[in-house]
Amino acid sequence: MIMDKPVYKRVLLKLGGESLASREGGFGIDQTALQSLATDIREAHDLGVEIAIVIGGGNIFRGATASSLGMERVTADYMGMLATVINALALQHALEAEEITTRVQTAIEIHQVAEPYVRRRAIRHLEKGRVIIFAAGTGNPYFTTDTAASLRAMEIGAEVIFKATKVDGVYSSDPMKDQSATKFQELSYIEVLKRGLKVMDSTSVSLCMDNKLPMVIFNVREKSSIKRVLMGEKIGTTVGAGS
Repeated sequence: MIMDKPVYKRVLLKLGGESLASREGGFGIDQTALQSLATDIREAHDLGVEIAIVIGGGNIFRGATASSLGMERVTADYMGMLATVINALALQHALEAEEITTRVQTAIEIHQVAEPYVRRRAIRHLEKGRVIIFAAGTGNPYFTTDTAASLRAMEIGAEVIFKATKVDGVYSSDPMKDQSATKFQELSYIEVLKRGLKVMDSTSVSLCMDNKLPMVIFNVREKSSIKRVLMGEKIGTTVGAGS
């Protein structure tokens, strides 16, 4: 059922770095993709919803991939964190072009370009109607930006995590490779963990389960998808305790 007002007041939007890249290449920052994303976030922000964002860096550098190719894992992960800062600054610029006041906070201190992460300051920004972008993950190697999303969502008191992906929900297998893959409308945290579904990594799912924080997974490439989910439209897959 579509509501006449937003279902949520404060949300955390988890964006993969690939959401800033072109559909074809999946690498770098594509201005068309960036502008489209900023427009969708503005639509959601115009509803009066408080929006925090955690962004990945896979379109620039992926620490786990570099590690598998022989680079020391800690060094690779820090490089990946810095890639998320680049994406955060690009998204901040695009949002401010849409006349949305935006702040970037990083888990690794880089005073010249962003604020350090301070929980109380982040909450205050949200209360003032600013969009806040959390960069550099948790600031620790071996933890993904999925885990950072779950952690930050709980720290700021978000009511839900929106996991924006390039597919329209969670499937039994990769729909790009398996034509028989079936889409789930709803799942429980336990089902996600038992089936090994690629929703978010197991640490982030466990954090959400322990704190009863729901997740909605949907395709961010679909126009106005963020606003549609906020207004209660049943798109994507919902993960929660009672599913």
